Amino acid sequence: MSDEQQLHTTPRVARVLMTEEAIYGLILVSGMIVVSAGSTSLVAFLTVAITVIVFYAAHVYAGTLGRLAVSEGQRGLGSSLAAAARQSSGMLIASVAPLAALLLGTTRVIADDLALWVALIVNTLILAGLGWTAVARWSTHWWARLLSALLTAAFGGVLILLKAVIHH
Repeated sequence: MSDEQQLHTTPRVARVLMTEEAIYGLILVSGMIVVSAGSTSLVAFLTVAITVIVFYAAHVYAGTLGRLAVSEGQRGLGSSLAAAARQSSGMLIASVAPLAALLLGTTRVIADDLALWVALIVNTLILAGLGWTAVARWSTHWWARLLSALLTAAFGGVLILLKAVIHH
Protein backbone atom coordinates (compact mmCIF):
# COMPACT_ATOMS: atom_id res chain seq x y z
CA MET A 1 0.00 0.00 0.00
CA SER A 2 1.44 3.37 -0.98
CA ASP A 3 1.86 6.21 1.49
CA GLU A 4 -0.99 8.06 -0.21
CA GLN A 5 -3.32 5.04 0.06
CA GLN A 6 -2.32 4.44 3.68
CA LEU A 7 -2.97 8.10 4.50
CA HIS A 8 -6.55 7.82 3.24
CA THR A 9 -7.25 4.54 5.08
CA THR A 10 -6.00 5.85 8.42
CA PRO A 11 -8.81 7.31 10.57
CA ARG A 12 -8.80 11.11 10.65
CA VAL A 13 -8.04 11.40 14.38
CA ALA A 14 -5.05 9.08 14.01
CA ARG A 15 -3.76 11.14 11.07
CA VAL A 16 -4.17 14.35 13.07
CA LEU A 17 -2.37 12.88 16.09
CA MET A 18 0.56 11.81 13.92
CA THR A 19 1.52 15.41 13.21
CA GLU A 20 4.22 17.62 14.61
CA GLU A 21 1.48 19.93 15.90
CA ALA A 22 0.02 17.15 18.07
CA ILE A 23 3.39 16.21 19.52
CA TYR A 24 4.23 19.86 20.07
CA GLY A 25 0.78 20.35 21.65
CA LEU A 26 1.36 17.53 24.14
CA ILE A 27 4.73 18.95 25.13
CA LEU A 28 3.20 22.44 25.43
CA VAL A 29 0.42 21.07 27.65
CA SER A 30 2.93 19.29 29.88
CA GLY A 31 4.94 22.48 30.22
CA MET A 32 1.85 24.46 31.15
CA ILE A 33 0.87 21.85 33.74
CA VAL A 34 4.34 22.11 35.30
CA VAL A 35 4.14 25.90 35.33
CA SER A 36 0.68 25.91 36.90
CA ALA A 37 1.36 23.06 39.32
CA GLY A 38 1.18 24.07 42.91
CA SER A 39 -2.18 25.63 42.23
CA THR A 40 -5.52 23.89 41.85
CA SER A 41 -6.43 21.61 38.97
CA LEU A 42 -8.99 24.26 37.97
CA VAL A 43 -6.21 26.83 37.54
CA ALA A 44 -4.14 24.28 35.62
CA PHE A 45 -7.16 23.36 33.47
CA LEU A 46 -7.87 26.99 32.59
CA THR A 47 -4.19 27.77 32.02
CA VAL A 48 -3.74 24.79 29.70
CA ALA A 49 -7.02 25.33 27.82
CA ILE A 50 -6.41 29.04 27.20
CA THR A 51 -2.76 28.49 26.25
CA VAL A 52 -3.62 25.71 23.80
CA ILE A 53 -6.31 27.87 22.18
CA VAL A 54 -3.92 30.83 21.87
CA PHE A 55 -1.13 28.65 20.41
CA TYR A 56 -3.60 26.97 18.05
CA ALA A 57 -4.84 30.39 16.84
CA ALA A 58 -1.24 31.57 16.41
CA HIS A 59 -0.38 28.40 14.48
CA VAL A 60 -3.42 28.85 12.22
CA TYR A 61 -2.57 32.51 11.65
CA ALA A 62 1.07 31.75 10.83
CA GLY A 63 0.07 28.83 8.61
CA THR A 64 -2.43 30.96 6.75
CA LEU A 65 0.12 33.71 6.13
CA GLY A 66 2.72 31.16 5.07
CA ARG A 67 0.37 29.50 2.60
CA LEU A 68 -0.67 32.85 1.17
CA ALA A 69 2.96 33.92 0.82
CA VAL A 70 4.07 30.68 -0.87
CA SER A 71 1.18 30.84 -3.33
CA GLU A 72 1.58 34.61 -3.74
CA GLY A 73 -2.05 34.99 -2.74
CA GLN A 74 -3.30 32.65 -5.49
CA ARG A 75 -4.49 30.05 -3.01
CA GLY A 76 -6.99 32.46 -1.45
CA LEU A 77 -7.62 33.42 2.14
CA GLY A 78 -10.40 30.90 2.79
CA SER A 79 -8.49 27.96 1.37
CA SER A 80 -5.30 28.94 3.19
CA LEU A 81 -7.15 29.42 6.48
CA ALA A 82 -8.96 26.07 6.20
CA ALA A 83 -5.75 24.20 5.36
CA ALA A 84 -3.90 25.84 8.26
CA ALA A 85 -6.76 25.06 10.67
CA ARG A 86 -6.78 21.39 9.60
CA GLN A 87 -3.00 21.13 9.84
CA SER A 88 -2.94 22.65 13.34
CA SER A 89 -5.92 20.71 14.71
CA GLY A 90 -3.64 18.07 16.24
CA MET A 91 -2.70 20.61 18.88
CA LEU A 92 -6.34 20.81 20.00
CA ILE A 93 -7.09 17.10 19.79
CA ALA A 94 -3.91 16.16 21.66
CA SER A 95 -4.95 18.34 24.59
CA VAL A 96 -8.25 16.51 25.19
CA ALA A 97 -6.88 13.63 27.33
CA PRO A 98 -4.79 15.77 29.69
CA LEU A 99 -7.60 18.31 29.98
CA ALA A 100 -9.96 15.45 30.89
CA ALA A 101 -7.53 14.37 33.63
CA LEU A 102 -7.39 17.93 34.95
CA LEU A 103 -11.18 18.09 34.83
CA LEU A 104 -11.29 15.06 37.14
CA GLY A 105 -9.43 17.13 39.70
CA THR A 106 -11.54 20.21 39.04
CA THR A 107 -14.73 18.23 39.71
CA ARG A 108 -13.15 16.61 42.79
CA VAL A 109 -13.37 13.08 41.39
CA ILE A 110 -9.66 12.85 42.25
CA ALA A 111 -7.39 15.12 44.28
CA ASP A 112 -5.89 18.22 42.60
CA ASP A 113 -2.29 17.04 42.86
CA LEU A 114 -3.19 13.58 41.55
CA ALA A 115 -4.98 15.16 38.58
CA LEU A 116 -1.82 17.09 37.67
CA TRP A 117 0.30 13.94 37.86
CA VAL A 118 -2.22 11.89 35.90
CA ALA A 119 -2.32 14.54 33.15
CA LEU A 120 1.49 14.55 32.91
CA ILE A 121 1.71 10.75 32.86
CA VAL A 122 -1.08 10.47 30.28
CA ASN A 123 0.76 12.97 28.07
CA THR A 124 3.99 11.01 28.37
CA LEU A 125 2.25 7.73 27.52
CA ILE A 126 0.56 9.32 24.50
CA LEU A 127 3.93 10.69 23.38
CA ALA A 128 5.41 7.19 23.69
CA GLY A 129 2.54 5.75 21.68
CA LEU A 130 2.97 8.35 18.96
CA GLY A 131 6.71 7.70 18.81
CA TRP A 132 6.14 3.95 18.51
CA THR A 133 3.40 4.33 15.88
CA ALA A 134 5.33 6.80 13.75
CA VAL A 135 8.26 4.41 13.36
CA ALA A 136 5.94 1.39 12.99
CA ARG A 137 4.70 2.96 9.75
CA TRP A 138 8.10 2.50 8.12
CA SER A 139 9.98 -0.09 10.18
CA THR A 140 9.16 -3.59 11.39
CA HIS A 141 12.05 -3.57 13.87
CA TRP A 142 10.79 -3.54 17.46
CA TRP A 143 14.00 -1.87 18.70
CA ALA A 144 13.53 1.09 16.33
CA ARG A 145 9.93 1.47 17.51
CA LEU A 146 10.97 1.21 21.15
CA LEU A 147 13.77 3.74 20.71
CA SER A 148 11.38 6.17 19.04
CA ALA A 149 8.80 5.65 21.80
CA LEU A 150 11.41 6.28 24.48
CA LEU A 151 12.82 9.36 22.75
CA THR A 152 9.39 10.86 22.17
CA ALA A 153 8.26 10.08 25.71
CA ALA A 154 11.48 11.63 27.04
CA PHE A 155 10.08 15.09 26.27
CA GLY A 156 7.23 14.41 28.69
CA GLY A 157 9.59 12.66 31.10
CA VAL A 158 11.84 15.70 31.36
CA LEU A 159 8.82 17.84 32.25
CA ILE A 160 7.69 15.29 34.85
CA LEU A 161 11.16 15.48 36.41
CA LEU A 162 10.96 19.27 36.31
CA LYS A 163 7.63 19.18 38.17
CA ALA A 164 9.08 16.81 40.74
CA VAL A 165 12.08 19.07 41.32
CA ILE A 166 10.20 22.36 41.35
CA HIS A 167 7.09 21.44 43.28
CA HIS A 168 8.20 18.75 45.72
